[in-house]
Formats: sequence, structure tokens, C-alpha cells
Amino acid sequence: MNIRLIIKNLSIVICIEALCMLFPFLIALIYGQNDAMAFLLSALITFCAGLLMLTTKVKTNNFYTRDGFAVVALSWIFVSVFGSLPFLLSGTIPSPVNAFFETVSGFSTTGATILDNVETLPRGIIFWRSFTQWMGGMGVLVLTAAVLPSAGASFYHVLKAESPGPNPEKLVPKIGQTAKILYSIYIVLTSFLVILLLIAGMPLYDALVHAFATAGTGGFSSKTLSIGAYGSVFIDVIITVFMFLFGINFTLYYHTLKGNFRSFFKNEEFRFYIGLVFASIIAITLNLVLNGFYSFGEGLRHSAFQVNSIISTTGYSTTDFNLWPVFSKFILVMLMFIGPSAGSTGGSVKCIRFLLLFKIIKRELAKIIHPRVVHTVMIAGKAVDETTLWGTMAFFFIYIIIFVISSLIVALDGKDLISSVTAVITSIGNIGPGLGIIGPMGNYSGFSDLSKIVLSFCMIAGRLEIMPLLVLFSPAAWKRASI
Repeated sequence: MNIRLIIKNLSIVICIEALCMLFPFLIALIYGQNDAMAFLLSALITFCAGLLMLTTKVKTNNFYTRDGFAVVALSWIFVSVFGSLPFLLSGTIPSPVNAFFETVSGFSTTGATILDNVETLPRGIIFWRSFTQWMGGMGVLVLTAAVLPSAGASFYHVLKAESPGPNPEKLVPKIGQTAKILYSIYIVLTSFLVILLLIAGMPLYDALVHAFATAGTGGFSSKTLSIGAYGSVFIDVIITVFMFLFGINFTLYYHTLKGNFRSFFKNEEFRFYIGLVFASIIAITLNLVLNGFYSFGEGLRHSAFQVNSIISTTGYSTTDFNLWPVFSKFILVMLMFIGPSAGSTGGSVKCIRFLLLFKIIKRELAKIIHPRVVHTVMIAGKAVDETTLWGTMAFFFIYIIIFVISSLIVALDGKDLISSVTAVITSIGNIGPGLGIIGPMGNYSGFSDLSKIVLSFCMIAGRLEIMPLLVLFSPAAWKRASI
């Protein structure tokens, strides 16, 4: 690996994170609370660390795929470490492990928390929690590419490592321009959401906090009871719609803006995604109504909200779905594994991979029936190459292996099976709330430091879709390193 060039790239990311800390610093000044100095010191420490790394002299500019993967993995670890400084310096979260867990949960857009009374936190800290989710939603490295005046062709390796889905799509030839286009769409949708929440009666501060967390599909709220604290049907509907929108592949928005209005319904993954959402809403609504939990209207409202919250991996709640019938909870757990579209801000396995897995199974059955016929897996009328198919199967297998091993370690805490298993599912899927003690009304404070470290690893691995972290910890990747 080109270690010097990797450090150089890391320095830029860290400097940008330091500048981003100035936003919650301003919020802290506006509200006159005691967290302003914590943000100022955190920004100075982070920026100085970045400048120090920036002085690294690069001997060669050779930049390969493994270097891109290493930059991404290390960047997410570093921004999480430095991002935890405001929690520590303000005294909000005095434990380094807890502060790191909360920060990883923010940047990875998971929304898992160790806090049990959010309203008591300083306004700057609450803002920082949600703002990290907005930064992490599109990707901190994509943000870097969008901010920099230009990003070289080598930055495609970074985009490939950080972007969710089997194959990231370059919208235009220049990778930096692609990042700017994606962030422009991201900012417009976020701004539109803020305006609608203001119209719905939400205060400006709350509207910003919830818009950031919704756009990043993270789910951090300024209220302990999440969106349910507002008791507003209008707010519920707005958040529901935007959770669904941020679960869609952003390239479809770009193609629509370019005049290709049929791109949505020609996209096989989008049809799978929207079909799964509507089928789940109908099934859960009927189950809730027939079991006497709600009237049809209330059941539809809560079902639509929770289905979109879980499949988009946002993790907001309007009610305690921990109390729902087993059938409804099982559907939600199933959606935790599937997740939204590739190229969205959501986490988990992604609809496109399940589509490919179904098609692979169909192909294998066809081979048994017609062994001499050549069978090709097709998506949107195009043949999918074998490398992508094998990559999809490998990803799914590694995903399950990490889930099993992590569940075994977390089980050492002695919590109940449902809580332990769903804690891992929601962490690696970047969802946040699960079932049992980590349901919508619970949190992760009861887990040991070891479990929190494991769950933090799961959150980063899930957000980066595993491979960058595996490359980072692979001894073969570091052989014959260029220093």
C-alpha cells in the first residue's frame, strides 16, 4: 500500500471534519449553553491533527484499489475517534467507549444510542449527533470529493469502496463532478424536508435536526420518544414519505432531472423496493387491526411509518412496535436484513443483492432442468457479469458470518436472545432500534464495553459493506507497502 498517500488523503478528510464542527459550535453559541468550548477545542484538535498529517511527503502518486479501500476504512475510524471529542470534552458522555459508540452510530447512520434522556443534552450536542448522520448518509469521502476543487481518477477507488451497492455509477466522467451532483440532490431534498417540517409546525431547530437524520437515514432525534413525541399526523406523513425517498437510488433522481422520467419504473430494483414496501404495509396493517391494536386508519399510519423507517434503515418510531404481534415484528426483522436500494443513504444488504440472489437461485434450478442451455442473469435487460454475481454471494456469506460471530460475543453479556440478536442485526444493518431492551423505548447502555466495541465494528462494517474493513485487516494487503 502507498501508506504516505493514504495518510495524505486522511488528513484532508480530518480537516473537513474539523470545519464541520463549527456548525454545532455556532448552535452552541446561539443557545448559550456550556458545550461551545467543547466544540471549539474539538475542532482545533482535529484540525491540528489533520494539518500534521498533511505535512507527510508523498514519494509516489500510485493509487490502487486496495489503497482506496484502506483510505475509506481508516477515514471512518478516524472521523469517529475525533468526532467523539465533543461528547468527551463537554462531559455529556464521559466514557470513551460510549462516546465512540455514539459517534460511530452517528456517522454510520445507525441511530443506536446509549443515552436515555435526549432532552437534557445541550443543543449543540444534539445538533452534532444528527449532523454526523447527514455527513455519513452520502459518505464522508464523497463529501470530501464534493468539497475539493478537483478529485482525480484515483478517487474512483474511494467512491467504489464507500458507495453502497455492488457497483457505483459515475454520473459524469469526472468523479469530483459526480460527487457534487449527488450532494446537490442531497441538499435540495434535505432543504425541501426542512421547509415542509416548518409548515407542519415543527420549530426550526427541531426541523433541522430531524431533516439531517432523515436524509442520512440515521434516526437520531431531539426527543427521547422520537417522532412520536410530536403526535402529529402531518409530521408523520412527511417523515414517512422522505424516508422512502432517501431509500431510493440517487442516480434515478439524476436521470429524472436529465429528462428520463421513465427511469424509475424501468429500474427493476426500484420496482422490487416499492413492491416490498407496499406489501409489508398492507400485511402489518391487517395484522394490527385484526389483533385489535388500532383502528384501520391508525394501523395504516403506524405501519407505513415503521415499514419505511426500518427498510430505509432510518430507525425513527412513532409507537413502541416492540409490543406488536409476532407476525408484524417478524416482517420488520425481515426488512432489517433487506434494506433499501443501492446508491441510497440507507444501509443493510440492499434490494439489488436480494434480486440477484433470487435470480442466481432461479438460474441454478434452470441448469438442473436444462443443463445444456446457457443461462444468463439479467437486470434491466442487461447481462450481469459473473464477477458481480460471485461478489454478491461472497458479500452475503461474509455478512452472515460476521452476524453469527458478533452475536456470539454479544451473547456473553447474558441478555435475552431477542435483544442480543437484534442488536447485531440493527448494528450491521445500520438501523438502530431493535426488539427487547433495545426497542424504540430502550437503548444500548446496558451492554458491556466489549459488546459496544463489537457493535461499533458492525456499524462501520455494515455502512462500508464489509470489504474495506476486511482489506484493512488483511496482512496480504500490506505486503510490499510503499512508504
